[in-house]
Amino acid sequence: MRTHTHTHSQLHPHAAPASRHGTRVQARGFTLIELIVVMAIVALLVSIVAPRYFNSLQKSRETSVRTSLNVMRDAIDQYAADKGRYPDSLAALATARYIREVPEDALTASRDTWVTLAPPADAQISGEVYDVRSGAAGRGSDGRLFADW
Repeated sequence: MRTHTHTHSQLHPHAAPASRHGTRVQARGFTLIELIVVMAIVALLVSIVAPRYFNSLQKSRETSVRTSLNVMRDAIDQYAADKGRYPDSLAALATARYIREVPEDALTASRDTWVTLAPPADAQISGEVYDVRSGAAGRGSDGRLFADW
């Protein structure tokens, strides 16, 4: 009587190959469940971190706008004190070297959206730019309109 000796891989062609010692070698890799669990954990972490990141970006933009407004307002006041009149434009502040250049409004990403306010009717000195505001729509994190800063 003849016995047939078939190896495991001959009987099951899709099975993991046997090692030299006849033990089965485990296939390396991740199961679908493991991948789904990892993706769920990553998604959870992103959902926690993303809002904080975007809030910090917005607060940084707001801080930048507040700083730009303070610098331009100080420059307007110094210009008025030195020249005896308010500047005719924000560009005039840069031309006269009171600021290096008109800053970019971080909320609108433009140098052209600043809103200039004329002096009040009872002002004793002339000129066109008495104050400056951001041209951005919406409210800041403190609840105030950007136009009121």
